[in-house]
Amino acid sequence: MSTQLEMAKAGIVTPEMRIVAMEEGLSPESVCCLVAEGKAVIPKNVNHDIKHVKAIGKGLSTKVNANLGTSDECSNLELEGKKLQAAVAAGTDSIMDLSTGGDLDAIRSFFLERSPVMVGTVPIYSLATQMLRVGKPLKQLDADDLFSSIEKQCSQGIDYMTVHCGITRQSVAFLESSERIMPCVSRGGSIILHWMRERNEENPLYEYFDDLLAIAKRFDVTLSLGDGFRPGSIADAIDAPQISELMILADLASKARNFGVQVMIEGPGHVPIEHIKSHVELEKRLSDETPFYVLGPLPTDIAAGYDHITGAVGGAIAAAAGADFLCDVTPAEHLGLPDDTDVYLGVIAS
Repeated sequence: MSTQLEMAKAGIVTPEMRIVAMEEGLSPESVCCLVAEGKAVIPKNVNHDIKHVKAIGKGLSTKVNANLGTSDECSNLELEGKKLQAAVAAGTDSIMDLSTGGDLDAIRSFFLERSPVMVGTVPIYSLATQMLRVGKPLKQLDADDLFSSIEKQCSQGIDYMTVHCGITRQSVAFLESSERIMPCVSRGGSIILHWMRERNEENPLYEYFDDLLAIAKRFDVTLSLGDGFRPGSIADAIDAPQISELMILADLASKARNFGVQVMIEGPGHVPIEHIKSHVELEKRLSDETPFYVLGPLPTDIAAGYDHITGAVGGAIAAAAGADFLCDVTPAEHLGLPDDTDVYLGVIAS
């Protein structure tokens, strides 16, 4: 079965492209061209029926994602159901299941069955959680474990997934020589970084990127190349580790498109307000306008409890500069676990 990207390259307008065209007020042929060029993606797993199919990319309306999911401290499907309803009621275009507590497979299935919008995950989260539960140290994780977990989630129907492929020996070297206040704030990035240091090996997501592409292509899963070295404070923004990783991700995005796999690139995070526009433009230039997915971004570090507002400020600037996909930030971002009201406010603000 061909992916949306492969069909677009062949000039075939798919039903999903027609749906997107109607929503965006474009011709189906225009959408097909954007997908063929890799400037837009339509995240939809072949195993997942989505009520509201969306496209992310150049010339399209800016899309918004809501992060959901359980933790060891709070694993309640009823609450997750309320959060999902709140996100949908607020108009979210996507949800991500970032669960680390409870029955992770069941929770993932819960979201896939009930979400009317695309569903994303970060596979390394669940794998690391499962290893922790059985008392297995992270350094014992091997590439087979990682790719098996990714393939399982793809087969369940996940539409897009964050994979931290840009944390490599090269980008780690830049991190280790940097003077960052907060070296690595990405949870998934920290797991990969710890594994690499413990084993003195290259990141398997980078080393065996072709294997990752083969899995993603089989299910037409869109890869969201995660920014493991995103800045965790505005003082750390636009530095060597971040830009080194971005350059690696731009190269991998090109490889993914050549393989027939749809791809996005993720961005920060905490960025001074005067640098948001230039950073979006840099990503677009380096990556040949690969769709850009940003967290917020947050132009200040000192608004805990009001990060949905600062995230909306940063998001508006980023979107005006060309960012395609905003991950909402809730009022609970730096304080605790969000409830359904937090999720609603976060999506509404974005």
